[in-house]
Amino acid sequence: MIMHKVKHAFFILLFVAVTIGMGVSVFFSIQGDKEADYIVETNVPFAPFEFYEDRQIAGVDVEIVNRVAEKLNKTIQLKNVEFDVIIDNVEAGKIADAGAAGLTITPARAEKVNFTIPYYSSVQYIIFNQEMPPSLRDDHVVWEALAGSTLGSQIGSTGYLFVDDEIENGVLMDTGTTIKGIDSHQLAADAIKAHIVDFAIADELAAKFIIEKNPDLDALPLYYSGATREEDYPVEESYAIAVNKERTELLEAFNEVLGEMLTEDDDGRSEIDKLVLKYMGLSDE
Repeated sequence: MIMHKVKHAFFILLFVAVTIGMGVSVFFSIQGDKEADYIVETNVPFAPFEFYEDRQIAGVDVEIVNRVAEKLNKTIQLKNVEFDVIIDNVEAGKIADAGAAGLTITPARAEKVNFTIPYYSSVQYIIFNQEMPPSLRDDHVVWEALAGSTLGSQIGSTGYLFVDDEIENGVLMDTGTTIKGIDSHQLAADAIKAHIVDFAIADELAAKFIIEKNPDLDALPLYYSGATREEDYPVEESYAIAVNKERTELLEAFNEVLGEMLTEDDDGRSEIDKLVLKYMGLSDE
């Protein structure tokens, strides 16, 4: 996600202390101000990276944060917030020290925060009603095929920024294409069905989750056009953890942990790969 957004407000505070090793804890909360050494903001739901499971936040990013808490022997509070405030909150460093929410590395964001090493790559997908598919080019869709459409994407997300850039400066400029911000990837399905948007743009995993829950929808990867059809290439992004520029100890710990979790085993799979499969329900582990 590039700046991915969700909501959740007032309700009962939910604090679950998960003990890791010698008294190290990660606190999970919907909102609140419980004391912790570090606060990491996230945005739920964005499975398999963060989602609610038995009223607790679970997922790949949670596993990473747990490992960092253990390495530093510190407590970390994980807070669910609106996606599009995470980068600014981390930059300010007053209410958040880091952000873990499938955040895409971009030059604009890198001016505000430090990014860890990338830990996952994703391709942008277009989601559509099976009865009204976009024009296809083999097994993918190129930007030009979306000219004149109303496109929906989560506000602040990679998809939203990609679409906005193509409309303002790219191949969709002056084509009558418009963009509509949606509060979450999940609401994109409703927007397509209600004909509020023609198509929606989302990260690969989010798109696949949406079509799994909505059998009348389908999704395909989104590509840039090459000189020939064979030279078309996907709209890709890399996820990393955003860390306040003054939290060098935290950045180093995240990088060390990610380095360990990205080490491949004899089968060519890293721990991150296995966790993605686990939380997508595609692994027996």
